Amino acid sequence: MRGFGIFLGGLAVAGSLAAVTAAVTASGPAATTATTAAAATAPHALAAYSSNPASPAIGNPAGHQPVPLAGRAADTSHPNHVIGRGTPAGCTSAAVVKAVAQGGVITFNCGPKPVTITMTATAKVVNTSHRVVLDGGGKVTLSGGGKIRILYMNTCDPKQKFITNDCWEQQWPKLVVQNLTFKNAYSATKQTAGTQTYGGGAIFDMGGQLKVVNSAFIGNRCYSGGPDLGGAAIRAYGMYMKAPVYITHDTFSGNSCSNGAALSGLYANFVVINSLLTNNKAIGWGQNPAQPGTPGGGSGGAIYTDGAQYNLIIDGTAMSGNTAREGGGAIFFVVNSGGGTLKIEYSNLHNNHSGQFQNAPGIFDSVNGADTPPVNIHSTIK
Repeated sequence: MRGFGIFLGGLAVAGSLAAVTAAVTASGPAATTATTAAAATAPHALAAYSSNPASPAIGNPAGHQPVPLAGRAADTSHPNHVIGRGTPAGCTSAAVVKAVAQGGVITFNCGPKPVTITMTATAKVVNTSHRVVLDGGGKVTLSGGGKIRILYMNTCDPKQKFITNDCWEQQWPKLVVQNLTFKNAYSATKQTAGTQTYGGGAIFDMGGQLKVVNSAFIGNRCYSGGPDLGGAAIRAYGMYMKAPVYITHDTFSGNSCSNGAALSGLYANFVVINSLLTNNKAIGWGQNPAQPGTPGGGSGGAIYTDGAQYNLIIDGTAMSGNTAREGGGAIFFVVNSGGGTLKIEYSNLHNNHSGQFQNAPGIFDSVNGADTPPVNIHSTIK
C-alpha cells in the first residue's frame, strides 16, 4: 500500500496555498514535459566526489550551477551580536541561545582555530525577530551531544510569540544559517495526534522562511519511527510558500531518521543547489499512513517531501549511498493535489537504494495520485 495522507497533528490549516515564485516554478519546454528524453550527462558538472561521511567536503565540489541572489549567503559585515571575545571560552551554548533569541545578524569570534560548541539547550528564534542570521565563519561546529535539537523556529508556538492571527505559512521571521557545521543533534519527539514539532534534529522550522548556505550536517538523528516524521538535519513545515527553502552548497552525511534523513518538508518548496547528500538513512517502516503493526515511515533516504501544490528542484547536486527501507532511497516526492514538479538538473544521483518501491532509480515521484517521472535535465540518475 502506498497511502500518503497528510498528518498535521490537529493543526487547523487556514487559507489557500500560495503559488510559488518564479525561482521554483517550472518554466520552458523542458519543464512542461514529464521528462527530458535520454538526458545527456554533463561531465564537467558531474565529476567524482568524496562520499566519506567522516570528512566530507562542504557542498558538491563538482556543482557549479548559478545561485540566485536570494539563495546566496547574507552580508554579515555589520553584525548585531558577536559570540565570543577572541577565545573559545566565550563561545558557549548559553551565548548561542541568548543571541538567537535576540535576533539580527550573529557572528562568532572564538579565536583562530575551529571550535565545537556542545549545546546544552536548544536555541530558539523569537517570532518578533524579522530576520535571524547565524554565521559560523567556517570555524564553528554546533553539536547536540547526541541528546538535543540545536535550532528551533516555530511561528505557531505561542511561547515564541504570535505575530499574526494565522501562523500557518507565515512570511516572517526569516532564518539564515551559513558557514556552520551541525553534528550529533537529536530530536526525540514522537509523532502523535497532539504534536507538530516532531522531526528536525539539527534544525526545526515551522513557518517563515529558511535559507542554509555553506554548511554541513553530520551524524544527526531524529526519532526512528513515524509516518510523516522526518528531517534528522532539517525539518521545514508549513513554510511561506511564495519563497523557496534554499539549500545552497551544503553537505548532509550520515544522518538518520524515520523519513528524509537530510531534508524533510511538509508544505515547503525546496531548492537544493550545488550540494552533497551521502549515506543518509530513512530507518522507519510501514509507510504513510502507517500500515497495521508498524510505526510508519521509512521513505526518502535523503529527502522526503509531502503536501499540495509545491515543487522540488535539485540542481548541481550529488546524491549517493542514501537508503530507505520503504520508498525513494534518495528522494520521496509526493504532491497530493494542485500539481507540482520534481526537477533534477545537472546533478548526479547514483547508488541510492529503495527497499520496497520506486518509479525511477532511488526516487519515488507521485503527483495528484499518479506515478510521475521526474524532469531530468542533463543529469545522471542510476
